[in-house]
Amino acid sequence: MPFDTDNVPQIASKEVLSRVLQAPVIPVFYHADVEYAQNILSACYQGGIRVFEFTNRGDNAFEVFTKLRAYVRENCPDMLLGIGTIYNAKDAEAFILAGADFVVQPITTADVAAICRHYDIAWVPGVMTLNEIFHATRLGAAMVKIFPAGVLGPDYIKAVHGPMPKVKVMVTGGVEPTIESLGGWFGAGVSAVGMGSQLFKDSSDLDALAGRISELMAFVDTVKK
Repeated sequence: MPFDTDNVPQIASKEVLSRVLQAPVIPVFYHADVEYAQNILSACYQGGIRVFEFTNRGDNAFEVFTKLRAYVRENCPDMLLGIGTIYNAKDAEAFILAGADFVVQPITTADVAAICRHYDIAWVPGVMTLNEIFHATRLGAAMVKIFPAGVLGPDYIKAVHGPMPKVKVMVTGGVEPTIESLGGWFGAGVSAVGMGSQLFKDSSDLDALAGRISELMAFVDTVKK
């Protein structure tokens, strides 16, 4: 993979976290077709999304990501573009050097934590139990991702915040693009939500997708105040 060190993000991890908290609805998306991915990202941006997670789930994910990175810089200047589904430090570094603003894992590994610290890149590891949350924060996580959240439900988040009231939680897996679902999760105390396939159902109409997202973002603005 060719690297251009000029692509290494200049946005410090603390600034990324601050911006995630301000725009806490995060699409979680992968597609092998660059043009389609650009269209989806553009519709999300028009709807008010300012943080977008592209996932490393296909053979050409790196190629698509690099082209999305260039597209975002030219067309969506205040959009954070991160990479998800990262399992090891080699892949984390490759995407960081390609311009990833943050790294999301489905698990927690010390090597990925270390490479993100090295580049001062925001790192969001995957956790479920209190023990996993504790060890992730010890490794430097300022926010953790609980997956699959739908199996656990909003009451689980409330329970976690009993002994760990300050932990910032992003939930993915089972978050639906509805006011009822978002209200339940944010009401339980999550800091951000990630939404995948549910958000992109019937996405052939990009204007309609942008409109649906805009309504959700407006609702989240009210519940986060």
